[in-house]
Amino acid sequence: MNKTLLAFGAIAIGLLVLTALFGAGIHNNLVGLEEGVDSAWSQVENVYQRRADLIPNLVATVKGAADFERETLEAVVEARAKVGQANFEGAPSPEQMATFQQNQEALSSALSRLLVVVERYPDLKATQNFRDFQGQLEGTENRVAVERKRYNEAAQGYNTARRRFPASVFAGLFGFEQKAYFDAQPGADEAPKVEF
Repeated sequence: MNKTLLAFGAIAIGLLVLTALFGAGIHNNLVGLEEGVDSAWSQVENVYQRRADLIPNLVATVKGAADFERETLEAVVEARAKVGQANFEGAPSPEQMATFQQNQEALSSALSRLLVVVERYPDLKATQNFRDFQGQLEGTENRVAVERKRYNEAAQGYNTARRRFPASVFAGLFGFEQKAYFDAQPGADEAPKVEF
């Protein structure tokens, strides 16, 4: 009887140790994936910050070279201020992501209006400073798209891993929450109209 109890005790302890090791492996994997998402998010914030830093220079160049609609300039400045208010610890929650995306879309819209207004001023387009800033802004917009894609890929890898069994059980125990994705802007499925 004693030997049987010792055998069952040893088996139980062995199973507990194996379960703990298995859980630790899943935890460590989720931690690594979550850090990847946070790193990708930091890069998204980095390129958005680059864009926000370029805007005052672009606005100053446009303002100095042309007398154009005041509300367009004010919309850009106001949208940039809202974008500058976002501050997250790690990747944002779905609600924070929605607000962040809304503010970024407002800034993109204001910049588009600014560039349309600039099209009316051929002298402004000819200035070297404006061409330089416009090129930098276009490059930054491309970087934003690339980093948003990379973030979504990292979030997808993390979300997939945390939803798979048995990681889903441990993810709930360890408090690993789902990461939000960037969504397409409303109307992105429609081709832009180009008129001359």
